Amino acid sequence: MQSLRFQALENLTGVDFKVKPELNGKITDVFGSNVFTGKAMREHLSDEAYKSLMNSIKGGNKIERKMAEQIASGLKSWAMKKGVTHYTHWFQPLTGTTAEKHDSFFTIKGDGSSIETFDGDALVQQEPDASSFPNGGIRATFEARGYTAWDPSSPAFIIEQGTGRTLCIPTIFVAYTGESLDYKAPLLKALSSLDKAAVDVCNYFDKNVTKVTATLGWEQEYFMIDEGLANARPDLLLTGRTVVGHAPAKGQQLEDHYFGAIPERVYAYMRDFEEESYKLGIPLRTRHNEVAPAQFECAPIYEEVNIAVDHNSLLMDVMSKVAKRHKLKVLLHEKPFAGINGSGKHNNWSLATDTCVNLLAPGKTPKTNLMFLTFFVNTIKAVHDYADLMRASIATPSNDFRLGANEAPPAIISVFTGKYLYEVLQEVKSRVNNKFDEQDEAILKLDLHRHIPELMLDNTDRNRTSPFAFTGNKFEFRAVGSSANCASAMTVMNTIMAKTLVEFKKEVDSLIEKGEKKEIAIMQTLRKYIVDSEKILFEGDGYSEDWAKEAEKRGLPNVKTTPKALDAFISPKATKLFTEMGVYNEKELHARHEILLEDYVKKVQIEARVIGDLATNHILPAAVKYQNDLLTNIKGLKDAGFGDDASKAQRQIATKISEHINVISENVQAMIEARKVANKLEDSRQKAIDYCEKIKEPFFDTIRYHSDKLEFLVDDKIWGLPKYRELLFLR
Repeated sequence: MQSLRFQALENLTGVDFKVKPELNGKITDVFGSNVFTGKAMREHLSDEAYKSLMNSIKGGNKIERKMAEQIASGLKSWAMKKGVTHYTHWFQPLTGTTAEKHDSFFTIKGDGSSIETFDGDALVQQEPDASSFPNGGIRATFEARGYTAWDPSSPAFIIEQGTGRTLCIPTIFVAYTGESLDYKAPLLKALSSLDKAAVDVCNYFDKNVTKVTATLGWEQEYFMIDEGLANARPDLLLTGRTVVGHAPAKGQQLEDHYFGAIPERVYAYMRDFEEESYKLGIPLRTRHNEVAPAQFECAPIYEEVNIAVDHNSLLMDVMSKVAKRHKLKVLLHEKPFAGINGSGKHNNWSLATDTCVNLLAPGKTPKTNLMFLTFFVNTIKAVHDYADLMRASIATPSNDFRLGANEAPPAIISVFTGKYLYEVLQEVKSRVNNKFDEQDEAILKLDLHRHIPELMLDNTDRNRTSPFAFTGNKFEFRAVGSSANCASAMTVMNTIMAKTLVEFKKEVDSLIEKGEKKEIAIMQTLRKYIVDSEKILFEGDGYSEDWAKEAEKRGLPNVKTTPKALDAFISPKATKLFTEMGVYNEKELHARHEILLEDYVKKVQIEARVIGDLATNHILPAAVKYQNDLLTNIKGLKDAGFGDDASKAQRQIATKISEHINVISENVQAMIEARKVANKLEDSRQKAIDYCEKIKEPFFDTIRYHSDKLEFLVDDKIWGLPKYRELLFLR
């Protein structure tokens, strides 16, 4: 029987990649058409209900139950006009995917007649099984109750799947006892804390500021391969990455894929998923080929963090669903292929006021430049003080394969500011020995304005090796992985910024109370923060060994593996931070730590099983079959009277095959035994460390090395797994 690999290769020529989406006019014609936008609200809600909902969205005010009834009625009216029959509370549990349970509007009245109904209770709250989602021990199996609760700040939307239409209501997910069990609830709390802290600091400069919003622009990298070829790779299906695979003769070394012409089949797919995204209000702006073959990227216009996180989670769902229509497979794993670039999801973060000021963009006056410098320095201080939490926020088993490779930032968290701003920081630091006085107030009006141009954008080079880089009017957190929910990194980022701003205001106010002028008090505090956090600044090559040594001298953590990186979440410092800011309580932190450790163990365990399966059922049988062919050839030559020299090459290959077979077999068995030992451990942290250090590190690369050597030696017609050259270059 022909292998799946060769069936997929034959079927490639029959793929119809000329599928065209319906979008033939302007994007604005369809943008947000499946979203309950302000326009839709105006049309389907009473003035009273509309004002109540807008007050909740903009000011966080609670919606009264009678208003919820009116909003639910209007929402149902809008949805049914679009052919919707069911609704769901759409949420983001700690599984790494989105979740939904569909209920129909249809119900039976007491007299037996049918009716379509959707009331305020159904809008505001549903009850999923909280024990069936990751909960870190917060919920026992017999304690199943949990609640999804409506988040009015993120608009409802309609998902189209085939001919079906479902109304999706973005929600948070909490346990019956109140603890958060999702990504969204802590994020909303972090954003609220940041808003208050940032407004208080903004009021030093502008009393008109009443709200500060964190903004996010993510960059989604991904790989696209043929679905048939993916289906012939058990490792891709079960782990999202290739655990074995010999490097092709050509990879990315010619750098000819980056920004090249988009392949027609992928282009058709891009147009299709972009249209689906536009309908859902996802403001995609760019698309292009990335560095590695078969790798691509899309990115949207900036949005408020909460909505941007929802849109990215939604986009990943849309991308996977649309790929099936094109007989393609989208790979969101951070490192699906060895030897070429992996995929990240750069998080571009900034702060904006309700007076339309970007707090991380230099201004046109000394006052606005001082406000910029205040938030710029506070960001650096926040990252310095909580670098371990920043590292923990992007720690996953899949991202461990990417961090520190030559296309991704190292695990050492550092901040890149660029030449001009680095000079500004150095000038502030060295202006006087310890403090500013009124004679130094000129720096506010002259030196800073001289160093910070009115248009900061693109006046400095970018540093692609930096995990956290200033790129003109925002900071780019480059270490976030492509499969991650952005909420993890953004919850930490916004919480640490809130805490730092709170402490900053306390210090400035203390100096003002002692008689210092406000501007001088601000500059003195900023200088102190620059000195305190200077060691986090790095302008050089983050890939170099010299930086690793220098970082160690500076005392910067370099935690390369997830199990140990996650310790930061339950440190006394983290507990104090999150509880004071009202983002997590101690129970929630320990629960999340437990969940992430369990996730690590399960994923590495699955990969170990897949490696054992591939070795035993695919790789070794192919090697033995080819070795038998060689032995038959050797015997035939000998029987025909040829001397040993005639079969010298065949015998050498057969010997090498035997050596690789033996090493693979021995290591697979040893890996199984190591798993048995680790599985008996009850402590989740130690089990995760053992899976990392006693299973993954000693066995994965060894088995892979010898498997890849066999792939190179064995007859191509016998090898059943699609090869890198096919996965990466066949469209």
